[in-house]
Amino acid sequence: MELKLNENIARDYKSASQKARVLTEQWVDDSVYCPNCGKNYIDKYPNNQPVADFFCVNCHEDYELKSKQNNVGTKIVDGAYRTMIERLTSSTNPNFFLLNYDLSKLEIINFMVIPKHFFIPQIIEKRKPLAPTASRSGWVGCNIILKNIPQTGRIYLVRNKVIKPKEKVLSEWKKTLFLRDTEEVLERGWLLDVIYCIEKIGKKDFTLNEVYGFEKELSKLHPNNKHIKDKIRQQLQFLRDKGYLDFVSRGYYQLA
Repeated sequence: MELKLNENIARDYKSASQKARVLTEQWVDDSVYCPNCGKNYIDKYPNNQPVADFFCVNCHEDYELKSKQNNVGTKIVDGAYRTMIERLTSSTNPNFFLLNYDLSKLEIINFMVIPKHFFIPQIIEKRKPLAPTASRSGWVGCNIILKNIPQTGRIYLVRNKVIKPKEKVLSEWKKTLFLRDTEEVLERGWLLDVIYCIEKIGKKDFTLNEVYGFEKELSKLHPNNKHIKDKIRQQLQFLRDKGYLDFVSRGYYQLA
């Protein structure tokens, strides 16, 4: 995987934003493999495709590309809020490629993929409607809040200009595919919230009581559930059954 952008393909563009779009899209088209099946290249959809930017002809996964210069930051600007929320429950919701580049040096800094099963309403922030004086008065956009996505849902192919081994990327992708079996967005949200809490503990080995320590936080996220501890145990059992973590002994767990 080459981390340099090919300046020659964008010489006819004067706008920096247009130049960056052409350069980054071409880089993905030329350099990126499918993180789902490992096929050595993915293909670009024709421009203005309503759902995605790239697709894999082998496994039919779709990918939408979001690019940002210098620093990915904590949020990514996306399209219409209503459309995004509708997409979360749709089979056409794509996976997300997030690309961080340095246009002055024509190089890739970071490149990650967020599998579509990590997209739930909690990671989508509703922006203020456009002012009455705007050409699209009243239009409401949204942001993707990266900090609300568990680390396990942010799979780097390139991090700080270092290319990650393909085998590791494919392994990290497969680790959470079981989440796609949970079609109900609310239930998937519960699983992701518990995964997020486990990550906050920051240890490979952890106890049930340590996860219980997030009871108040989870109560705020799920105010209609009056049995938070029971739900935590249920989610841990599910994660154990799916091989995400191991049951060591009563009240003790270990990340697989």
